[in-house]
Amino acid sequence: MAIKVTMPRLSDTMTEGTVATWLKKVGDKVSEGDILAEIETDKATMEFESFNEGTLLHIGIQAGETAPVDSLLAIIGKEGEDISALLAGGDAPAAEAPKADAPAAEAKTETTAPAKAAAELPKGVIVVTMPRLSDTMTEGTVATWLKKVGDTVAEGDILAEIETDKATMEFESFNAGTLLYIGIQEGSTAPVDSLLAIIGPAGTDISGVADNFTAGGAATASAPAAEETKAAPAVAQATEAVAETSNGGRILASPLAKKIASDKGISLNQVKGSGENGRIVKSDIENFTPSTQAQTAASAPAAKQEASAPAAPKVFVPAGEVYTEEIKNSQMRKIIAKRLSESLFTAPHYNLVIEVSMDEAMQARAAINSVPDTKVSFNDMVIKACALALKKHPKINSQWKEDAIIINHHVNIGVAVAVEDGLVVPVLKFTDAMSLSQIGGSVRDLAGRAKNKKLGPQEMEGSTFTVSNLGMFGITEFNSIINQPNSAILSVGAIVEKPVVKNGQIVVGNTMMLSLACDHRTIDGATGAQFLQTLKQYIESPVTMLA
Repeated sequence: MAIKVTMPRLSDTMTEGTVATWLKKVGDKVSEGDILAEIETDKATMEFESFNEGTLLHIGIQAGETAPVDSLLAIIGKEGEDISALLAGGDAPAAEAPKADAPAAEAKTETTAPAKAAAELPKGVIVVTMPRLSDTMTEGTVATWLKKVGDTVAEGDILAEIETDKATMEFESFNAGTLLYIGIQEGSTAPVDSLLAIIGPAGTDISGVADNFTAGGAATASAPAAEETKAAPAVAQATEAVAETSNGGRILASPLAKKIASDKGISLNQVKGSGENGRIVKSDIENFTPSTQAQTAASAPAAKQEASAPAAPKVFVPAGEVYTEEIKNSQMRKIIAKRLSESLFTAPHYNLVIEVSMDEAMQARAAINSVPDTKVSFNDMVIKACALALKKHPKINSQWKEDAIIINHHVNIGVAVAVEDGLVVPVLKFTDAMSLSQIGGSVRDLAGRAKNKKLGPQEMEGSTFTVSNLGMFGITEFNSIINQPNSAILSVGAIVEKPVVKNGQIVVGNTMMLSLACDHRTIDGATGAQFLQTLKQYIESPVTMLA
């Protein structure tokens, strides 16, 4: 029977893959262990080997195409086999059973009927799934459960604190009842729509509900015999992979990796595989450093020389001393790494730097802060100046798309805020319409709630430009990575007192460095320079921001 091969999940963060190269074509014979294709994941390009034998009957994702995990990658079966049912989304046509088997078929139908009944949700029972708490969230981690199984839950009660890619947020219940089941334990991570909890009347029998739950819906009944057959190849692949790695008699490695290892004289026992199920692939062999072998080989000559050469002084090493520390990456840290890497490697960055005199800004700030109940920082003044400059240079306030450049005529400035686990960017909506004091109050409120992990996802979405300030740490100049889909980010340094030339005289002045990182796909160098000139004028003469 023909077998569907789906796009594999080759890394823990992989949600889609790109077929870089097909090493087999339709009609080719495929043996177990043959490399079918090279697949580009979110981390690397990896070889994907077949766990089945037969003929390659169909290729579902062509070279260069990208598709989600579990999409139809290929179909392997007997030469000339009819696969029309599989291509239509069904299963392979099953052979017609002899009449003598009719009672058995009826018995199977009868046994599946109770399963369906058991899988239906009991009255009043609600399945709660992992929520999507931000626009970029694909999975979440349960930081803390505030309720335990058996507790009474009222509508509006906080069930748990969930760590997203941007913050740790409280998740409240929209239903009342008793917490009957917890599907994701504290510290565990699961995709959006996974079973998080079950709430219902106290004492309700929910046996079978969790076991038959499918992401994206409620509990589902046991599949009929045809669907069981369809799932069998995938289960067989996973079982076979585990058996091969745990057997001890065979090391799981691609044929190409075995050949390269043999040519280089590398023992596969010393190589750690990075492929699926710990499989050793070509890159593992190419990047392997035989440090252990070198130490062993070097120890023999050293032993021979001990008699003739004076012994080297021994270094005391405390027993049990640990010199490394492994810190598990939080969900926020994973997403920061992913998004900034994508930004740096997809958007051609360039940086423009300008020095700004801060003497008049310092005087203006002192005058503004002398008003009771008013507090404005230099960062607030920079944000206000950016908002006004963006209105005059809308190309800076843009974003790149493959077929067009989007110009945003509204100004939403994101303000980078350092928190314990990384960095978040709360957004000031319609910043150009805000006064200095409104900007100051909003920034303080957002930054405070960001550090306490109390920001809502809607408060971190929709930025059109970003400001990052490290001046308070004494950093005088730095370059930032663009916060996509923005086209630019401004890096603000510390105010420095130093000798400057004014009217031909050397005097003491206060200056600040501004660095603008631009996406060259949307912003040309001259456009970025003109924006900085306008920004400089606003900051050096704050009264012009009131015009």
